This record gives sequence, C-alpha cells and structure tokens, in this order.
Amino acid sequence: MNFPAELFPGPWYAVALLPWLAAVGWAVWRAPWKRLGEGTQLHAWLALVVTLTLLWSMKAGVKPGLDFHLLGATVMTLAFGPQLAIVGLSIVLAAATLNGAAGWSAYALNGLVMVVLPVLASNAILRFTERRLPNHLFVYLFVDAFIGASAVIMIMGMTSTTVMLLAGVYPAEYLFSQYLPYMLLLSFSEGWLSGMALTLMVIYKPEWVATFDDRRYLLNK
Repeated sequence: MNFPAELFPGPWYAVALLPWLAAVGWAVWRAPWKRLGEGTQLHAWLALVVTLTLLWSMKAGVKPGLDFHLLGATVMTLAFGPQLAIVGLSIVLAAATLNGAAGWSAYALNGLVMVVLPVLASNAILRFTERRLPNHLFVYLFVDAFIGASAVIMIMGMTSTTVMLLAGVYPAEYLFSQYLPYMLLLSFSEGWLSGMALTLMVIYKPEWVATFDDRRYLLNK
C-alpha cells in the first residue's frame, strides 16, 4: 500500500491517470451531496475523513510499497455510499501524500488500488448479500462489515501484489512470503474494527449509516 513515486516506471502512473479521473468524476457527479446538509451528516463524514487520515499515517513496513495500515474503506462505503466514500478517501489519500507517504505522481495509481477498488468491492459485497442472503441485522454487521472489510483488505493485497509482480518491482517469492501473509493478519484487524465501528453506529447513530434500513434489517425480525 502507498506506492511511492519512484517504485514503478513512469508509464504505470500515466496509464492509471485516466481511469482514476473517470472514477473520481463519476463519484463527484453522482454523489448525494444534499445528504451532507442534513443534520450532522457533514460532521460525521468529515470526522471519518480525519480519523482515517490518522489511521493511514500509522503504518509499518520494511520496504517501499510494502507498508501496512488500516484502510476503513468498508466503513466509509457502508456509512455514506460509494460516491461519497471515493471522494472522502481521495481526500484521505491526498493528506497522506502531502504528509510524505507517497509522491504525487503515484497519486492516481494509489487511488485506484487503495480507494476505488476497496470502495467498489465493499459495495459489491453489500449488493450481493442484499440479493442472496436474508435481510437480517446479523448478516449486515457480520457479513457486510466484518467479513466484507476483511475480504476487501485481501482483495487489495492481492491486487497490489499482482501490480508489483507485473511491474517487476519485487520477486514473487518475496511478495508471497513477506507481504501477503501479513495482509491476511491485517485483514482480521480491519474486519474486527470495521464491524465494531458499524455496530456502534447502527445502535447509536443509525442515521449516519446510509446503507442501513430499519425496515429491511429489523422490522418483523
């Protein structure tokens, strides 16, 4: 995570720019901005952006591009929807980049791997459970929040590994032994914290969770 500017050949950053701009443009165009004007929604969104900025700043790693930190993409997606999540996490990534976590030339590639992919994966898991699993609070919290957040970290880890392999940044043996196993450990932390955060929000501030519907998950259960 957090690919630095010197890690990849220049064409990789150039190729990532167009899909990144398309994703951000779609998010800005389709985002439910009116929702942020309702009650304390804006304060909650900004608080989550600031919290994730701090979490992204607390990272560990031994080599460039192989650092680890909590992501929070599932919480942001379930709380505010995919469009506002992409916008919010883009701000988080910009703050992390400004703080020296990565160079600005790598911003688009980092955005695709750390913002767009996790948000779309979180949203896809939610849509799958809505169609295929019972409409129950346990399903929402355990599958969408806990398991979903863990799965998203692993998806991002496998994508990062694939990108670095294709670019020849690190050998496969090193990535499979020194990177992916730790992503699995991180996924448990991400799932536990995301599940806990969404549980507290659903209990005490359900109006902050855009994807949670009392009629779907609680009525007549």
